Amino acid sequence: MDVNGEAGDGRDGEDVRGGGGLTTGEVARRLGVAPTTVRTWDRRYGLGPDAHTGGRHRRWTAADVARLERMCALTATGMPPAEAARVARADASPDAAPLRRDAAPSPRPPARERGRAGSGLRLGDVRQECKGIARAALRLDAAALEELLLAAIAEHGLVAAWTEVIMPTLQAVGRKWESSGERYVEVEHFLSWHVSGALRRSAPPAGAGRPGAVTVLACVPGENHTLPLEALAAALAERGLPVRMFGAALPVESLVAVVRRTGPAVVGLWAQSRTTASRPLAQHVAAMEWGVRGARRKPVVLTLGPGWAGRGASGLPRPSGLAEAVALVQSVARG
Repeated sequence: MDVNGEAGDGRDGEDVRGGGGLTTGEVARRLGVAPTTVRTWDRRYGLGPDAHTGGRHRRWTAADVARLERMCALTATGMPPAEAARVARADASPDAAPLRRDAAPSPRPPARERGRAGSGLRLGDVRQECKGIARAALRLDAAALEELLLAAIAEHGLVAAWTEVIMPTLQAVGRKWESSGERYVEVEHFLSWHVSGALRRSAPPAGAGRPGAVTVLACVPGENHTLPLEALAAALAERGLPVRMFGAALPVESLVAVVRRTGPAVVGLWAQSRTTASRPLAQHVAAMEWGVRGARRKPVVLTLGPGWAGRGASGLPRPSGLAEAVALVQSVARG
C-alpha cells in the first residue's frame, strides 16, 4: 500500500501494456486528488480506463488521464460532477497517445474555460500537495480534502505540513477571495473547517499535566481567528506537552480565572489584527503569580500572531512562526 492508499503490485516501474500506463495512485498524484476520488469518478461516472490488464491491476493511458484532467478543470469552475463527467467524456480524444511515466499529462482546458473559471489558485513554487488540496477545496470535495490533509500531516509532521502545505494553500484561497469580491467565500470556509478537523484528528489527546507544565492557548478578546492557534495546540499535543485550548475571543475575566486554576508554564495569546492586540492584557497575565507562598511562579506569555507587530509588550517573546513557538514552549515547559 503506497502513501496514497493505492494497492501496489510490486511492478510500478514496468510498462505493462507496451505503451506504458499509470496506476490509480500515480494518476491521483499527478492530478492532485485522492485515489478514492479517482475510483469514485470511475464507478459513478464511467471515467475509468478504457482498457484493463489481466487481474485487478489497472493502467491509465494519456486519453484516460486527459478525461480526468478535464473533469478536474470543470468541477473547479463549480460545474456539478455529473455534468462535468458528461462533458469530459464527450470531449475526450480517441487519438491520444499512451502515457509513459516520463510524459506529463496534457492537454489544458480550452482558454474559454480557464477564463470563465478564474479558479486557478496562484500558488507559486510550492509542494505538490498544496495544488491537490486547493483543487479539492475548489471542488468542495470533502472526502478528498480530508484524505489529502491527513496524508500531508502524516508524511511531513504537523509543523512542516502546516508551514509548507496548509498555510500556503489557505493564503492562496484568501487571496482568491479578496480579489474576487464575494466569490469563493464558501471555499475559504470549507477549507478552514476541514483544516481544523484534520488538526484535531491528527493530534493525540491532551495530557493531564501538572501545575507548571501546562500551556494555555487563547485568542484575545474580540479575536476570532483560531486556526493558527489550533495548529500550535496540535503540535504541542503531538510532542506530549499538555495544552489547554480556549479558542476564540476569551473574555479577560475568564482568561484570568484560567491562569489561576491551571498554573500554566506558558500562556499563548493570539491576535490576528492590531485592533485586538492588547499590550496591557499581555503584561497583566505575565505579572500573575501562582503557587504556594514563598515559591510563587509566573507564566511566560507568548504574543502570537501578526496583530502584535509593533505592539508587543517589552520582555514578552513574540515567536515568528509555528516552529519557533513550539520550541519556546518546549524549552519553558521542560526547563
